[in-house]
Amino acid sequence: MFYLFVFVATVLGTYLIRYIAIKKALLDQPNERSSHTTATPKGGGLAIIITFYISLTYLFFHNEVTFSLFFALLSALPVVVVSLLDDIYTLAAKIRFGVQLLSAVMAVVFLTGAESMNFILFTLEGSWVNVLAVISIVWLTNLYNFLDGIDGYAGSETVFVGLAAYLLFGNELALILAIASAGFLLFNWHKASIFMGDVGSAPLGFIFAIFILNDAGSTNFLPWLMLLSLFWFDATLTLIRRAKLKESLSQAHKKHAYQRLNQAGYSHAKVVIYATVVNIIIFITLYLSPSSISLYLFVVLLMVLYGLTRLIDTKKAFE
Repeated sequence: MFYLFVFVATVLGTYLIRYIAIKKALLDQPNERSSHTTATPKGGGLAIIITFYISLTYLFFHNEVTFSLFFALLSALPVVVVSLLDDIYTLAAKIRFGVQLLSAVMAVVFLTGAESMNFILFTLEGSWVNVLAVISIVWLTNLYNFLDGIDGYAGSETVFVGLAAYLLFGNELALILAIASAGFLLFNWHKASIFMGDVGSAPLGFIFAIFILNDAGSTNFLPWLMLLSLFWFDATLTLIRRAKLKESLSQAHKKHAYQRLNQAGYSHAKVVIYATVVNIIIFITLYLSPSSISLYLFVVLLMVLYGLTRLIDTKKAFE
């Protein structure tokens, strides 16, 4: 019954947000970076986020979520607010980045204890690991936003990662994200009647980063990275390749592998289905393999993903 509530609440929430967005003309207008051709309501991801935080609070007060994890996840709320404002008004990048950085610092403090505040002052007692954790949260927050560029892609990735994390690690919060995203996907599958918006994609990246860091000291860490590998590998490799070409990294572009595959003539739905097939293969491999070989699997996966990227290059050049 609880999971049914999550699904129905997200469906109803997405419908309501779509109605308001149309009424207030909060539409995503096509531009040179877009993969759509018609103005479409945006901000539907807010329904996922609201449902998730209602569920999180319920589980916390039923002693099913630890204090540190609860407040680390609450640290994403400023990101939710600034992302919503950006969807409505378009904020400066430095404002968004500043809020993301502050939220990431708060999250690391809650995850590791107040003593981790030392790293902010760059004292000798500070840990470079905490700095790396903050950078990782901010990066995953932004790359999830970067990869939300075609219908159903970010939503399907969330469904997959959430379900896989529940089956592999027993992570109930990840399952809630998956169910909520499934409700949103009813409106976001090609052809989408509403987009996720920054208010959905950025907090989702932040939340997944918290899940990963919360398991950083366990055998779940590398499997988490593998489950999310299609997103972070594409975003990171694309950034590196653009830097090598001396492009302005702040300039909008359509060079991610999934975008180029779409440009090569593959529909939104086909790209998402192909990505899902790759994800399922990753999950089955992890499910059937002992944790002792996770590092080897991780290295092999990186080589496979690089090979797939080069294959996409033959269909649509990186230029």
